[in-house]
Amino acid sequence: MNDLPLHFLLEVALRTFVMFVVILITLRVSGKRGIKQLSVFELVLIIGLGSAAGDPMFYEDVGLLPAFVVFAMVILLYVLVTKITDKVRWAEKLLEGEPAYLMKDGNLLVKELERSNLSREELFAELRLLNVEHLGQVRTVVLETSGELSVLFYEKDDVKLGLPIFPGEGELLKNAVTICACSNCGYVTILNDAVNCPMCNEQDWRVAYNTKRVS
Repeated sequence: MNDLPLHFLLEVALRTFVMFVVILITLRVSGKRGIKQLSVFELVLIIGLGSAAGDPMFYEDVGLLPAFVVFAMVILLYVLVTKITDKVRWAEKLLEGEPAYLMKDGNLLVKELERSNLSREELFAELRLLNVEHLGQVRTVVLETSGELSVLFYEKDDVKLGLPIFPGEGELLKNAVTICACSNCGYVTILNDAVNCPMCNEQDWRVAYNTKRVS
């Protein structure tokens, strides 16, 4: 650090200030859509801007003008692609993906869950944060393209029997005839033995709950 001339350190400070202002203006121009949960395309945008902004801050031989050109091109491409995806359905699907149902009518969609790369425990953890005790309280779950979950709940009077999702809850007693839920897919039935689930062929069962959700 002692080998660096003072004027270069001052120049780095000035360059950093300039690029900070440029980044701020760029994100402001991109609108709120660019600063919420990031899609894959928007993440590429941020990475591109960060790379373009970093070099001019520290390297004396990298001018500010090329960085401005990069910023202008990235924003131009962002606006162009945004307009295309707003008007062309297949382009939006290609770049943004599609929302995926993980639960419908209180039933866990195992194949959709597997395709989403979201584990069952990750889903249950998200639902627990929404005060969900068992799947019978949940009507619909959609995984949005942003990675967030949209959840619809049953009314209190419509709550069904469902799979408990808190760790250690609903342990099945041997030889006890009771209403159970498959721990893999949530299918509910009456049984007194570890038979295969008719929906997913698994044998792990839990006692089904029907408690009301406390919001």
